[in-house]
Amino acid sequence: MPAEQVDYTPAPLDRDATFYVAGHRGLVGSAIWRLLEKEGFTNLVGRTSRDLDLKNRDQVFAFFEETKPKYVVLAAAKVGGILANDTYPVDFLSENMQIQVNVLDAAVKAGVDRLLFLGSSCIYPKLAPQPIKEEYMLTGHLEPTNDAYAIAKIAGILQVQAVRRQYGLPWISAMPTNLYGPGDNFSPEGSHVLPALIRRYDEAAKTGAATVTNWGTGTPRREFLHVDDMAAACLHLLEHYDGPEQVNVGTGTDVTIKEIADTIAKVTGFTGTTEWDTSKPDGTPQKLLDVTKLTNAGWTAQISLEDGMRSTVDWYHQHADTLRT
Repeated sequence: MPAEQVDYTPAPLDRDATFYVAGHRGLVGSAIWRLLEKEGFTNLVGRTSRDLDLKNRDQVFAFFEETKPKYVVLAAAKVGGILANDTYPVDFLSENMQIQVNVLDAAVKAGVDRLLFLGSSCIYPKLAPQPIKEEYMLTGHLEPTNDAYAIAKIAGILQVQAVRRQYGLPWISAMPTNLYGPGDNFSPEGSHVLPALIRRYDEAAKTGAATVTNWGTGTPRREFLHVDDMAAACLHLLEHYDGPEQVNVGTGTDVTIKEIADTIAKVTGFTGTTEWDTSKPDGTPQKLLDVTKLTNAGWTAQISLEDGMRSTVDWYHQHADTLRT
């Protein structure tokens, strides 16, 4: 059955059905879990990596056979910033492929009604025209520092599309822009740019450091979306969108890394100067998503970047003793 012929009309999800959130302790998964609880879902299922190793195929199939979820959001993934991706490409490719193939195959066998696969905007070519449209996937070379992770996520999108064609199941994919918010990874080596900057400037403010040094030139432009907005977009897509093409999820606006750094310095109370190590890589020069498809589906972001950063810094301070390292 061609993907376009999937016989499904999006509608409100059954609040009492079993809903599995893979990766429910991570940045995105925990936000989705909070939202689903708030929205009245009564049968949420989550497993930590200790209880269920998603890289273990037998464990994953046994779990799906036992729980029989009607809905699934696949938010589990091995993620990291430029340094982590560039240092451990084998890990990012292999582990993400294992997680995706196991969960998606088990979900097919279990007959999961509705599944949302979460990817990343790094799936698009490094020099893609801006803003980036969904159709630009696989039209150019990837950013070398995270190409392994990107290939894994592209494979996930294609598997969802293949499931639609072969089994007629109304599964969908969403591609978020750079995410931040409560539950983020603030570790020096594993974090993305915004939490890394928050930690760096906060520590500098506390120690009275005169300078902070950041990677690159500060000129690349990035789009940031609060994770609570991402969660809202996911539920909206599950209830209002169906189609084979992935949906970009973002704000449709971007800022320079320097502007972000200046704002975080202000929010954290850092009064020193910022220096830029131009010997370090910048990554993709600009990565702004075209969110027309999302807007046409009836959803737009609600949390402003400054408000989101202030609340994230507050959360960081409140959870300083229990942060991921």
